[in-house]
Amino acid sequence: METIDGNWIMKGCRRSDRGCLHSPEDLLDLIQRIGFLPLFSNSIPGFSVEEHTPGSDWWTDDPATDPWAWRQVLAPNRYVAYGKFFDRKAGFVSKEWFPAFANYRRDGYDYEGMYEDGKLNSRCKRILDVLELNEDAEGKACLTSELRKKAALEKGFEGALTELQMKSFLLMSEFRQKRNKKGIEYGWHVAEIMTPETKWGWNDVNSVSESPEESWQRIRQQIRKYFPDANEQSLRNILGIRK
Repeated sequence: METIDGNWIMKGCRRSDRGCLHSPEDLLDLIQRIGFLPLFSNSIPGFSVEEHTPGSDWWTDDPATDPWAWRQVLAPNRYVAYGKFFDRKAGFVSKEWFPAFANYRRDGYDYEGMYEDGKLNSRCKRILDVLELNEDAEGKACLTSELRKKAALEKGFEGALTELQMKSFLLMSEFRQKRNKKGIEYGWHVAEIMTPETKWGWNDVNSVSESPEESWQRIRQQIRKYFPDANEQSLRNILGIRK
């Protein structure tokens, strides 16, 4: 996606193209095959949901055909994780590849060790504290609107939330509407946040026995299997850790 004269221009495909996605089930199959898939186009050509869908299908509010709505369909799916995982932008990681992804992104730390070593700031800790994580980083889910209030973060909330997703400590598990005092839903759908360990269990997320660098090499090889022309800088920009 690019902006020209203030207008968003989608880098979509034709509906008749062989790789065109026509349903959330098609998208799920592609995510599971590749392992990683950003929502929007980036410096690796073809490596996005956007480039595998017709531009005219976006933001139509039809969950059957609108790729923007598909993220709401797939976020609760047990086989994928959805969050701001790619250069601070949204996308999907398969359950199969998430352990290697988390091992690399966390760089050998758990969340407490990362905070103690100054690699997570106090805003991040306040968010994690709200989720009441146990020793296995399992906790409860919370809508972002509620999480902001409970963490008492008027400033820096979005940045901290993104940072925790980039480091693979949080994901968007579902999209739900708020409820009023009578229990009636209203307004836009809001992301629900939880840890990957809460979604899948500690053992599933922390199942690799390799170094973060070894996980990175496997991730690189996996992406280059499908995108052989991706250069090192592009891979680092989209899949790497911001130091």
